[in-house]
Parts: sequence; C-alpha cells; structure tokens
Amino acid sequence: MQATDFTPELLDDPDVLAMQKWMDTQVDSQSVSKFVPGPGIQKLELKFDINELRKALDECLEREAFMGDLQDIGFAALPLTQRPGQTEWTSNDLSGRYWLRADDRYVEEPREDLVPEINFSEFNPKFKGTYFEYVHEELTKRFPIGRTRVLSKGLYNCNSWHRDPEPRLHIPVISNPGSLFIVNHHVTHLPADGSVYFTDTRGYHTALNGGETRRVHIVAALAYDQVTE
Repeated sequence: MQATDFTPELLDDPDVLAMQKWMDTQVDSQSVSKFVPGPGIQKLELKFDINELRKALDECLEREAFMGDLQDIGFAALPLTQRPGQTEWTSNDLSGRYWLRADDRYVEEPREDLVPEINFSEFNPKFKGTYFEYVHEELTKRFPIGRTRVLSKGLYNCNSWHRDPEPRLHIPVISNPGSLFIVNHHVTHLPADGSVYFTDTRGYHTALNGGETRRVHIVAALAYDQVTE
C-alpha cells in the first residue's frame, strides 16, 4: 500500500486561529539574559565595583562562614548589619516575617515574627574594613537601611512564593543567566555587574536559581514604614 500525505481538517474556532498565530511568532531567546525593568523591579543609578564586591565576599567568608548553610534546599545568610552590640543571631533574625498562600486553600498566612528593620543600624564589626562596609555607608547616605545580608542560593532551587513587610535592594555579586527574580507577574535576570536593583518585595515574589553555579546577592532591607498585615 502506498503511503499518502494526510492533513486532518481542523476546526475553525478561536483556539485554532490563536495557535496558528503563536506558531508563526519568533521566540525571543536573547533578552532573557539581560535586565528588563518592570513593575516592582527597577535599576538605580548607583553602581559599585563588581571586582571589589567579589573580593570582599572572599574576605568575609575567610572570617565567617555562612549561617544556616542550607543552600541546596534554600539559602544561606551572612549578616552585614546588626542591632548595636548584637553577638548572636536567631533564625528569625536571618529571615523574618513573611506572608504566603501555602496550599490549595489559597489562604494567606503569616510566618515568623516581624523584625523591626530600623534596629539593625550597626555594621557587623567582623567585616569592618571590607568593601562591603563602604557599600553599606553609601547606601545609608541615601536610604534608611535595615538588615543587610549576603544571601547565597545553591543551584536548581527557589524561594517560597511570598511577600515581605518592606522592599529590598539587591546587589548581585555572583550570578548566572538562569538566576531570576520575580515580583508579581514580572520576571527578569539581575546581572552581577555592580548594579543596584530596587525590588518591591511587598508584592508577591520569589528568587530562583536555575543555573549551574551558586547565586550570591547583597540584600538590604529598606527601613521605611513596614507593612504589618
């Protein structure tokens, strides 16, 4: 039996027409490796030296290891600021209050206790003299700054889908094209080039690392009035 070409007759409905249009569209595979601003994610004019940032990271890790080193299942933190005279950190100090809808009930629930960001006004003396101290000084000249942490995320994982009491500044130190930040419906890559990014984490957001190397950001809480519910 001779094979013949057979093209099935398709329905003439909106989904068929839409599919034909989508299949004729060229997919953008270039801009995803760049920063694309959007609602809740913007780049500041302020910029730091990426080589000095990476040098400071190495210096700090020689003095102190990451706390809560769970990079394979979440994140690890290195606190750059503290309450005056603070010598110990709780898990709540490293994370703090957030809200999320954890299951198919879609009910928003609070997790952990609210951390008054404005109390974290002192730079951690363990890291004095590093470029991170200079970064903190420059930020505090411009904004009320609370907890400032170096957050490290292992490969192939993401944070919970949640919202925080305050927005944050992100300064990527080590990144890769698969490292993405999402606020509400906007997603973009934040390159590690010394740039400072405003992320309005009062909206629902997550950070994910879909790359093959770790992702390390300085994250500084903006200590304006906090959302309490």
